[in-house]
Amino acid sequence: MRGASKSAALGMGRTMRLPHARGPLSAALRDALLAGSVSPTTVDLARTTAGAATDPLHDDDLQLALALCYELHYRGLDDVDDALEWDPGLITLRAHLERRHLAALCELTGPPSPTGEPVDRQLTALIAADDGPSLSSFMAKRGTAEQWREYLTLRSVYHLKEADPHTFAVPRLSGRAKAAMVEIQADEYGGGAPERMHSELFAGMMRDLGLDAGYGALWDDAPAVAFTSVNTMSLFGLHRRWRGAALGHLTCVEMTSSEPSRRYSAGLRRLGHDGTTTVFYDEHVEADAVHEQIASVDMCGSLVAEDPSLLGDVLFGAACSLTLDGLAARHLLGAWEAGRSALYTRTALAA
Repeated sequence: MRGASKSAALGMGRTMRLPHARGPLSAALRDALLAGSVSPTTVDLARTTAGAATDPLHDDDLQLALALCYELHYRGLDDVDDALEWDPGLITLRAHLERRHLAALCELTGPPSPTGEPVDRQLTALIAADDGPSLSSFMAKRGTAEQWREYLTLRSVYHLKEADPHTFAVPRLSGRAKAAMVEIQADEYGGGAPERMHSELFAGMMRDLGLDAGYGALWDDAPAVAFTSVNTMSLFGLHRRWRGAALGHLTCVEMTSSEPSRRYSAGLRRLGHDGTTTVFYDEHVEADAVHEQIASVDMCGSLVAEDPSLLGDVLFGAACSLTLDGLAARHLLGAWEAGRSALYTRTALAA
């Protein structure tokens, strides 16, 4: 992991540097982005890589390549032409990876099982049935300072762009669902105060723990599951077809983060940090408790009332949120139990 840099203390930059490749596909894509042209050969490599992937949600090469495709829709990449954002070759390449990613998500979560209950009750039941490990309980009671730095490194892939993937869905909505989502997202962006944006609060916590809080600065250290989670959000947000899943995913986040945030805050205080560091989690304890009803009733309930065919997608998005949180927790806890780092290393690639 990189230590905190001078640039990080000055705030997050507009773009991010290209991370190192993690396999043939991400290497070829990286070269293509720098060259400003995505060749048919690179597109074919994406197709074959996606087809051959036996565990795509843990595949470093595939997940990093997909994340690079999506990053052009966010802040862009150093030395990469912004015009590539909608390059037909790049979009075709991305589509191959998305199809494999989606298939793996469907296989992992299983088909949704809608009932005649109100949407908020169905979401509550889905969450209650989740049996994933409690990473927040571990961090509250046992997490060491180094384990905290590894955890924040993984989470930085999302939290330094917090809310952005879901916000893509806003113009795809109408009426009460749209208004409810804007209300939630406005809080995520600090209610107009840039220093209160959740992404900036997370960056401050990273700096307090000695990490580089520059946008994308720790991508080279983050494990595949960090990209898997954010890629899922980006896919849902960027495709109108998956707007229901985007709302279901966001709602599940809001419904499940208040109590874990309280535990994460307690874990940092156990290590001697005060409210200036824990403010990111303290903010979520309060905000997400309020957002829960807005998200489940006003946002998802209104969406499904307007278009009942989207109920299955809402439940699928929520199931993805729960399942991928469990995937990340198992990765971290498994590595720590085995006495090794949970971060990505280039040893396997070099071999």
